[in-house]
Amino acid sequence: MRTENGKINIVLNGQKKHLKVKHVNPPLVERKEPSSQHKVLLDIEKELGTLVGLSEMKKIVQEIYAWIYVNKKREEQGLKAEKQVLHMMFKGNPGTGKTTVARLIGKLFVDMNVLSKGHLIEAERADLVGEYIGHTAQKTRDLIKKAIGGILFVDEAYSLARGGEKDFGKEAIDTMVKHMEDKQHEFILILAGYKNEMEEFLRTNPGLVSRFPIIIDFPDYTVDELMEITTRMLKEREYTLSKEAEWKLRNHLIQLKTTLFPSAFSNGRYVRNIIEKSIRSQAMRLLQEDIYRREDLITLESKDIVINS
Repeated sequence: MRTENGKINIVLNGQKKHLKVKHVNPPLVERKEPSSQHKVLLDIEKELGTLVGLSEMKKIVQEIYAWIYVNKKREEQGLKAEKQVLHMMFKGNPGTGKTTVARLIGKLFVDMNVLSKGHLIEAERADLVGEYIGHTAQKTRDLIKKAIGGILFVDEAYSLARGGEKDFGKEAIDTMVKHMEDKQHEFILILAGYKNEMEEFLRTNPGLVSRFPIIIDFPDYTVDELMEITTRMLKEREYTLSKEAEWKLRNHLIQLKTTLFPSAFSNGRYVRNIIEKSIRSQAMRLLQEDIYRREDLITLESKDIVINS
């Protein structure tokens, strides 16, 4: 038996017969619409979609959602489902979206009944470290109390370990660690800071690694991503860049990325500052020229782009 041109040749008793093969297309798999029970995830994905880049972070948020959801299903089936420890560490340069993401995570967790409030308490070394023995522990406890039901977000957390054994920063760390254990399901602690400094911070405090099961890197934006951020920010404000202004800004960002250390470049925050200064510069130019046509009002020209030297 052999096949020729869509036919099967069968030899029976020396006689060759031809059977035509009828090709049947497999049934199309109907794509299921997202289940309404996952509306929380769909809503948070929509909000995350407004953020440029951050692909690793978006993937981890999806995994956290799946982890929590499946554990609830395990509980319904009488299976072991330990409560998840969701304390996190964010590593990245300023302006890479760490605080914004922390707020979105708070919203996700309150929608999933993981947190009762989902609010964000922001803190840095000065908010935690006191001036005398016992003062630091009290200040830290007070902040944690405010964060119950939500998230305590400590920026530049590595600075707590830089003062040596006699520095009160160590007391703040010890107090946070104790409450992470005692109240681990009542609030979420997120420590944030520069990547290298946070990695050094973990090395000097080996016990912290196991207490932060979720560590997310926030990479620097590429020039294309920074230009996309610029476009979105301007669109929200009903402005646009002329071709010359776009070229000037892009080349400036390329120069920054190639000549400065990453830690000296504050990414999205830096772009926002340029936009705000440039809008003020454009307003001054239009006032002096006494020109207020619609096209002029919405367009930032090359001469309006204020570049920090």
